[in-house]
Parts: sequence; C-alpha cells; structure tokens
Amino acid sequence: MTTTTALGTAPAVTVDDDAPGRPRRRRRRGLAPGRRLPAVRLVGPLLLIVLWAVASAAGQLDTGAIPAPWTVLETGVHLWTDGTLPTDILTSLERAGYGFAIGLTAGVTLALASGLSRTGEALIDGTVQLNRAIPTLGLIPLFILWLGIGETFKIAIIAIVVYIPIYLNTHAALSGIDHRFVELAEVQGLSKVQFIRQIVIPGALPGFFVGLRLGVTGSWLGLVVLEQINATSGLGYLMFQAQNYGQSDVILVGLLIYGVFGLISDSAVRIVERRVLSWRRTLSN
Repeated sequence: MTTTTALGTAPAVTVDDDAPGRPRRRRRRGLAPGRRLPAVRLVGPLLLIVLWAVASAAGQLDTGAIPAPWTVLETGVHLWTDGTLPTDILTSLERAGYGFAIGLTAGVTLALASGLSRTGEALIDGTVQLNRAIPTLGLIPLFILWLGIGETFKIAIIAIVVYIPIYLNTHAALSGIDHRFVELAEVQGLSKVQFIRQIVIPGALPGFFVGLRLGVTGSWLGLVVLEQINATSGLGYLMFQAQNYGQSDVILVGLLIYGVFGLISDSAVRIVERRVLSWRRTLSN
C-alpha cells in the first residue's frame, strides 16, 4: 500500500494496491476534545473522596485533624436531624442570594453604561478599577462603621465581590466587539435599541457568563468570612463555633456544603450558558 499527499489544501489520499487507480480518502485524526461525557466534572471530586476514604481506612490520616468521610457524614446527619443545619443553610442562602442579586444588577448596569458610552467609561471604569485594586474584605471595618454590624454590611460586601468580575468580563466583551459590526449596523440603519439587541447583547454574552460564574463563586467565598463576624446563624458561624471547640468534623461538614453549593451553582450557570449560546460552535460543545 502506498500513500500520496497532494500539495496545497487538498486532503491526503490512500491508494489501495488491491484496487489500483481507486484512491480512497483517509480519515483525518480529530483534534477536538471529543464528545462531552455526562457528569464528567464529578469524576475529580469523587476521586478525591475515594482517596480520602482509602487513606482514612489505612490509618494514614490524623483523625483529630482530618476525620474519616463516614465520620463527617454521621456528623452532618446529626446536625440535620437536630435542626441546626437546615437553619444555617437557609440563612446562608438568603444572604448569598440578596448579595448576588444586587451585585449582578450593578455589574451589568455599570458595564453597559461604561461600554456603550465614552462619558460612562470616563466616569465608571476608573472607579471600578480602583475598587478592584482594594481588597474587598479590607472594606469590612469601614462598612461596619457605615452600615452597622447587622445583615446590611454582609450583603453589601457580597454584592461588591460579585459585581466586580461581572463588570470586568462584560465590559471586556463589549470592548472586544468587532467595529465592522458597528459599521454594518449603521449601514443597515439600525436604531440604538436594535443595535443593542442584535449586536451588543449577543457579542457580550460570552464574557458576561464568564463573569457570572466568577461572581457566583465569589458570593460563597465572601460568605464564609462574613458569617464569622457578629453572626448568630449561618454555615460560617457554625464553622467558627466548631473551631472554638476543636470540632474538625463540623468544619468539614460546612466546607463540603459550601463546595457542593458552589459546584451546583456553577453547573447551573454552565447549563444556561450552553442553552443561550447554542448558536456558537466551540471546543466545549
């Protein structure tokens, strides 16, 4: 069997010696990642749990510092049955939900105002960049003086943690829209509303979803710190109390719940993103 490769962009062909003069096309090796597997992102976490269980069963881990998975599960069941865990989970979800909603609204609004107007960019972008450079958790003492030590300052800090990545990624996506689309819209005589609906929104959606995923994760990261400040309920408060009493199993229960919430919320955003951006042909789909 002999193989000949044509010059230029023509595909390679293979000539079968058994049938001379009848070239057959050789199938190119695929370079794409391949077909998407269902629930493939659960493989990594499940593997970590298996390794954790094996190390615990083999006595390679200090049970005082890292309890076995079955001990953590038993503690979680006990906290749930006595009513402690459901109350703390609902409180944390409420705080994260309010802060996320405010941050999402602020991030999208500021990104649109800054990305579609030079005046808006002059007034907004520099201020947001300055805010981004300041550690958000470092604002806690100042916000306590302004808003008190109740729920308001916690929600405000979560909103700041959320709006910054949403603004940055959405603004970057708006700035990256090809100017030829703007010229095409002008030639077609599109109005401002039509231009935003047909050009701006589809062009900004990929960046917006990246910022949305970062914002969802940021809401949980900020919550675990804020719930340790003058809180009487919440997962962060539960973990803080467990630290005082050396209950590492309770701390691990809280961390695992945070991780599960983060994974679920990120997966939900990914599902919405794939449906909304189903018109795109990318490596991921």
